[in-house]
Amino acid sequence: MSDVKKIAVIAAGLSQPSSTRLLADRLTEATVTDLRDRGIEAEVTVIELRDLAHDVTNNLLTGFPSTKLDEAIAAVTGADGLVAVTPIFTTSYSGLFKSFIDVLDPQSLTDLPVLLGATGGTDRHSLAIDYAMRPLFSYLHAVAVPTGVYAASADWGSGSDSASSTLPARIARAAGELAALAAASDRSSRVIDPFALPEGFSPVGSFGAQ
Repeated sequence: MSDVKKIAVIAAGLSQPSSTRLLADRLTEATVTDLRDRGIEAEVTVIELRDLAHDVTNNLLTGFPSTKLDEAIAAVTGADGLVAVTPIFTTSYSGLFKSFIDVLDPQSLTDLPVLLGATGGTDRHSLAIDYAMRPLFSYLHAVAVPTGVYAASADWGSGSDSASSTLPARIARAAGELAALAAASDRSSRVIDPFALPEGFSPVGSFGAQ
């Protein structure tokens, strides 16, 4: 039996259909294909954040996730690899994207391989992946692959300009990087002890460590 890796996909587009979801699908398909070429099957869970907007807001206000949001959180935190794609608004990731990240336990993405993707109307915002998204996932101790994929409106055109012709190559390169890390990941097979105490916890408090 071939190995099976869990791939979670976050698509933070607000419209439907969405270029953000389209890019997420392309990145996911390329990753699944690369894993299959390595003899590894992928179990994919796609999370459309627009369908969870109210649940995310309620969780931020109450501290308690709905069943649907809890399932999405479990899919992301228990994955061997993550494809995270957001539209770029005002030079950074969308508020919905950040709000979803905010409801995750800060330690839950440690060592998680992540492929960063973004969409926008112009290629002027392509650096948002490196100055906004990459530091966010670095702070959460995730492992962002070297190649981020930004797609502007021109990248989806049918013309032969250089911008549109490089998108498939960028997708393939980034997907290969994620597949290599996901193939080596054991995150989805780890057994989590629900009664485990936080690292560094002392039953006698700080005085006992003196």
